[in-house]
Amino acid sequence: MASYAEPQIPVIDVTSLRTRAIDAEHAVAREIGNACRGIGFFYITGHGIAPERLAGVFRLSQEFFKAPASVKNQTRFSGPADNRGFISLGGETLEPGKPPDLKEAFNIGLELAADDPDLLAKRPFRARNLWPDVPQFRATMLDYFDCVWALGVTLHRAFALDLGLDLAFFDDKFKKPMATLRLLHYPPIDRPSQPGQLGAGVHTDYGNVTLLATDTTGGLMVRDRSGQWLDAPVIPDAFICNIGDCLMRWTNDIYVSTPHKVVNPPGRDRYSIAFFLDPDPDARVECLPTCTDATRPIKYSPVSAADFLRSRLEPTYAT
Repeated sequence: MASYAEPQIPVIDVTSLRTRAIDAEHAVAREIGNACRGIGFFYITGHGIAPERLAGVFRLSQEFFKAPASVKNQTRFSGPADNRGFISLGGETLEPGKPPDLKEAFNIGLELAADDPDLLAKRPFRARNLWPDVPQFRATMLDYFDCVWALGVTLHRAFALDLGLDLAFFDDKFKKPMATLRLLHYPPIDRPSQPGQLGAGVHTDYGNVTLLATDTTGGLMVRDRSGQWLDAPVIPDAFICNIGDCLMRWTNDIYVSTPHKVVNPPGRDRYSIAFFLDPDPDARVECLPTCTDATRPIKYSPVSAADFLRSRLEPTYAT
């Protein structure tokens, strides 16, 4: 299994986390913790999400991005306050001071009932999803959203074990998360129209953990702790996961959010499906009790998860 990936990006079988096999669970937590302290990226296998389910998500994502502009523009991006809908090519700049990214995206958040009190009160990041006129799209995306949300919560059991916390420490912080399922399309571009333009500029992710599924095209690159850029190879039926800024803040920089980028491969479309798991809006992000001592003072003031996410999203869409 390890032969698929660079040694700096480990491949971890998380079957024991899903089956709650206690002894093996601790061993997997140590593996994940080592990756989070090191390069901040790791692949997971044994995640329990069937290839057929993921293939359906990719198929409908491609169908959406190939649709006429009239279809896509019906779901035009609602802005960073809601963080839902279609973002056209060049509509996002992940790397400040650089040209806009050469990608288009579609964001789906937590689906809420029409009478949900958070929705009616217009709480932060509580909004209606915007659904395109593509058959089976809504049902397929919401089914996948729920599957990968549960998987992300399972990964937090490993984080808790590794950090010396109660196994269920994070459970009540992901009841109604500000999670985003993001469909991504990087069109084939032989040469950027502007110097330094990339499919996705150099950035770190904003939330706790990202679970990424990719097609076979490649293009993701990760910067290791020495500053070297590594290709993140495609591993069939594996997710590539990485730590985001929110969890790095929670752990007082014990876990690291690692810069990464996407280079559009020439002559080929690239599709990927990202799931960004941010906590509930009112979750208090503050230094965990096991992540500070006399040699590691607290670096960050407490902040609500909603305020933290807003501080990261707004510059991405600034004009």
